Amino acid sequence: MDCREYAIQCMKDEAQAILDLIPQLDDNFTHAVKLIMECQGKVIVTGVGKSGHVGEKIAATLASLGTPSFFLNPLDAYHGDLGMVATGDVVMAISYSGYTDELLRFIPLLIERKIPIIGLSGNPHSLLAKYSACHLNIKVKHEADPLRLAPTSSTTATMVMGDALACALVRLRQFKAQDFAQFHPGGSLGKRLLSHARDYMVSHDLPIVSPTTKVVDAIITISNGKLGLAIVMDASERLLGIITDGDVRRAVQRHGREMFDLVVTDIMTPSPKTVSPDASLSEVDEILRRHSIHALVVTDIDGKVVGIIDSFRVMS
Repeated sequence: MDCREYAIQCMKDEAQAILDLIPQLDDNFTHAVKLIMECQGKVIVTGVGKSGHVGEKIAATLASLGTPSFFLNPLDAYHGDLGMVATGDVVMAISYSGYTDELLRFIPLLIERKIPIIGLSGNPHSLLAKYSACHLNIKVKHEADPLRLAPTSSTTATMVMGDALACALVRLRQFKAQDFAQFHPGGSLGKRLLSHARDYMVSHDLPIVSPTTKVVDAIITISNGKLGLAIVMDASERLLGIITDGDVRRAVQRHGREMFDLVVTDIMTPSPKTVSPDASLSEVDEILRRHSIHALVVTDIDGKVVGIIDSFRVMS
C-alpha cells in the first residue's frame, strides 16, 4: 500500500474543487467586494463547526490586509456578543448547506438591525442565500475524503473564496507591503520594513585603520572586528574606503609574499557603498543584493561614519 496515492488523489480533488469555483464567480462577488470596500465599520465573519474554523482564518486574513475584521461565533451572539455588531458593519456568514440552524437563528437579528450579509454556501437556493445581500457560491462536486462525508473540498473552497475576496481588496485599495508590515510588526517583514539600519548596525569598537596601515596589521584589525572588513579613514575621520577579507585574499593571489610590504591604500576598495542610519532593513538588503556585497558602512547626513551593518544582521 502506497499512502502517497491517497494523498495525491485528495490533493487532486481539492485542487479541482478550487478550479470549479471560477465559473461560479458572478456579479455577487463584485457586490461583496463593494460592500466591504464601502463598509464604515467592521467585517464580522461567522459560522459554526468547520465553517467557523475557516471563518476565523478568513477574518484573520482580512484583518492582516487592512480590513478591520473579527470572527463571531453565532452561539455567543445570543449571550451578549451581539453587542459587537453595530450599524455600518458587514457580516460574512458561512454555511456550506446554507441551512445551519444556529446560523439561521442569528440572521433575523442582523436583518432587524439592517446589517448587510455576505453569504457563503454551496446552495444558491438556500435560506442563507435568500437572506443575504449577496451570495457567493462555494459548491463542490464532492468532498475529498474517501467517504465523501468530511468537510475537505468544501472547506478548501470556502477558504479560497475568502482569500479571493482579500486579494481583490488588496488590489483595489492599493495595499502595499509597508501597510502589511504595520499589522505585522513582530514578523520578519515587519522587521525589514519598520526597522532601520541604526537599530541593527554595529556602532561601537568599529574596526578602523588609516590609509598607511600595513596590510598585515589591517588583517589583525579585521580579525578582531569580526565583521569581515575594516574601515579606512584619514586623520580627519573622512571615509576613504574599506578593506575586506576578499581584498586580502585577492592581494595574496596577486602579490604573494610582497603583500606584506603593502599598505591599506594599495588593496582597499575605495568609495565603498554607504547607507543612511534611517534606511529600512529592506532598503539595506536590496543594496546588499544588488551589489553582491555583505556589508555597508553607515554614514550620517554629514558623511560621518556611525556604524556598519551586514547581511547577517539584516536577515537574523
